[in-house]
Amino acid sequence: MKYKIGIVGLGVMGHNLALNMERNGFPVAGYDLDTAKTKAFLEGPASGKKIIGVDSPQALMDALEKPRRILMMVPAGAPVDSAIAHLKTSMEPGDILIDGGNSFFLDTERRNLALEKEGFNFMGIGVSGGEEGALWGPAIMPGGQREGWEALAPIFRAITAKAEDGEPCVEYMGPRGAGHYVKMVHNGIEYGDMQLIAEVYDILHRGGGLSVKEISDLFSQWNEAELKSYLIEITANILKKMDPDTNRPLVDVILDEAQQKGTGKWTSQNALDLGAPIPTINAAVESRILSGLKSQRVQASKVIKGPEIKFSGDRQALISAARQALYASKITSYAQGMGMLKIASDEYNYDLNLCDIAKIWRGGCIIRASLLNDIMAAYTRNPALVNLLLDDFFRVNVEERQAAWRYLIQTAVGLGIPTLALSASLAYFDAYRSERLPANLTQAQRDYFGAHTYRRVDKEGSFHTEWVDQD
Repeated sequence: MKYKIGIVGLGVMGHNLALNMERNGFPVAGYDLDTAKTKAFLEGPASGKKIIGVDSPQALMDALEKPRRILMMVPAGAPVDSAIAHLKTSMEPGDILIDGGNSFFLDTERRNLALEKEGFNFMGIGVSGGEEGALWGPAIMPGGQREGWEALAPIFRAITAKAEDGEPCVEYMGPRGAGHYVKMVHNGIEYGDMQLIAEVYDILHRGGGLSVKEISDLFSQWNEAELKSYLIEITANILKKMDPDTNRPLVDVILDEAQQKGTGKWTSQNALDLGAPIPTINAAVESRILSGLKSQRVQASKVIKGPEIKFSGDRQALISAARQALYASKITSYAQGMGMLKIASDEYNYDLNLCDIAKIWRGGCIIRASLLNDIMAAYTRNPALVNLLLDDFFRVNVEERQAAWRYLIQTAVGLGIPTLALSASLAYFDAYRSERLPANLTQAQRDYFGAHTYRRVDKEGSFHTEWVDQD
């Protein structure tokens, strides 16, 4: 018997994907340098299933049907290059090597071009949904040679999550590093979404005085309407969980110091390279960095004075404003992420289909939300749409909520509660809708100290001024 696909790296993600594939009719050959992992997997979760373990790259190739499909589930960076070198001496031209980790897209670009010259197909695929998603249905974002995608499509379509309309949450993203690029931006949007939710929670809890249980109930209600999403759902569940040791909400005893794996930072860095404005995502990354300065913040809180956090207004008005501001901010954050994808598509010749991207994010992935159906509809109406805020549906929904949005942020500022992401979302909205920005002064300053020249509103060409009169 020849096996349909090989999986290299039998950690939790690797063996969950193997179980998913086998359950959907695709027998798997597994290989891990750590033979103990292979043994534990075969004797445990894979016992009695059409999954075998092998002990060498050659044995893996001998077990697979041609063209061989080999999915690497190893940590990003040097381990991927090491795994490629380890495997490719046993491969044949036409075989397909797949990187299913969170690799930086430029690394995937390099590997794709190098392996293509040697006759191999190399696919970089973004996999979102965590360990449970890997087992029961992730969202998958494949990039690389189209013939590689066509050989993998039956497997991916079978194992991926299905949206509410039954569509599989996978589509071919584009050549080379396109799949990992889309996953990177997905994770950037995820950072922004999580921070927006956290800031709303903070305003309601510290500012409005709502209990953790009250906020949990609110989030459960919000998850029944326009804010319906995986992140809102799990936030409501998180806020319900009690700590058995203290009988307090568990969230209250978790240290306020968030970690990051790097994909959010990569999104911010690449946005600067492209000239793509993504202030909400940047604010989310910066918020995590600030959270890491815990000892400094504790010290500063003892010596730097600010306003007393004591809200005396209408609590129901604050709750209503929080809901409206969160929805408006989410729209604006998605507009930034989708706008970045459009700019990158042109820059890297990916030919990304933004409608397809919204479609596959509707299930399986961390940012799945009902909002994505509306985003998909916007790009169906106008595939050339340059910004979601220019779509009538989104424009009207944000315009109708902007008074509440401004009220919430003004309230937070008055109370001294930081809202880096909420404020950045509103600032982006105001900057994007402004016909004129103070960049005229910025450019004059640049010309003053560096003779960088400027353009005028009433004449063609570039101009330079001697700003200081010479006597």
